[in-house]
Amino acid sequence: MTTRRSVALTAAAGAIAFGLAACGGGDTEGGNDDTNGGNGGDSAGGTLAELQESGTITVGINGEEPYSFLDDEGNPTGATIAIHEAVFAELGIDDIEATVVDWDALIPGLNAGRFDAISAGMSILPERCEQADFGVPEIMYTTALMVPEGNPNGLATLQDLVDTDLTLAAMSGAIEQGYAEDLGIALETVGAPEDGMELVEAGRVDAFALTSISLHALAERNSDVAVEVTDGFVAVVDGVSQVGAGATVFRPEDDEFREAYNEAYRSVIGSAADFESVVGEFGFSEAEYAPEDITTEMLCAGELPEAG
Repeated sequence: MTTRRSVALTAAAGAIAFGLAACGGGDTEGGNDDTNGGNGGDSAGGTLAELQESGTITVGINGEEPYSFLDDEGNPTGATIAIHEAVFAELGIDDIEATVVDWDALIPGLNAGRFDAISAGMSILPERCEQADFGVPEIMYTTALMVPEGNPNGLATLQDLVDTDLTLAAMSGAIEQGYAEDLGIALETVGAPEDGMELVEAGRVDAFALTSISLHALAERNSDVAVEVTDGFVAVVDGVSQVGAGATVFRPEDDEFREAYNEAYRSVIGSAADFESVVGEFGFSEAEYAPEDITTEMLCAGELPEAG
């Protein structure tokens, strides 16, 4: 398979209020509950058919390594792009273009028609399932903290910042922001991973929280910056381990597209070994593969599986 990668880079969008759209149609392989008012099909003209006819799909990304980002030549790359190259090719769509926006503008941009799907490893959360539809779980994740070199506060998990004067940075709209707010941790939000690292380096915050694999990639790319990254951990909020997974995101009306994607995903990436063969070059392993007993319905309902 050969895939031409191209990119349309846009200015970062400002904060956009999320309108609560209904969840999309049901899917036996991980789609959201069928509560979209009986739409049951794609938008006018059929999104899937249109994409297959053109052979090109535009995905929304945030530029977070190693999930989806731009390479040195400005082309989209990363683990979720690699997944999409394989899966969309199975659907007859060989050209992937990308639009880069702030994290909290991804779902509004999708629903506004700025791109056709979100390729960012976005975690499946109940509040997000009210705004857009998620495909089958694809990437499991853990959290980590980026801290000043030497870890002067001895931080290991988010619980170490609770009931302290320490301040945490998190990306605006990302799951780590929600963790911090639920735990009552003093918080400063940023628009990009590099911004969080800069706040830690400058001493303006005591830690920056993001997925473990993202922070380790960020630290490796910036080995001259005086920061380090803790071991990954499963965040705990109100005594509940926040086990979760990221997925491709679709508009609520694109049921046919989402269901076809889910089927193609299971066909192309049907095992942990298949998963690692596609995304291993970006630092992912079989440990990040989402097993089939963790479903989109489960995560949309807030029914979290046991950690470990």
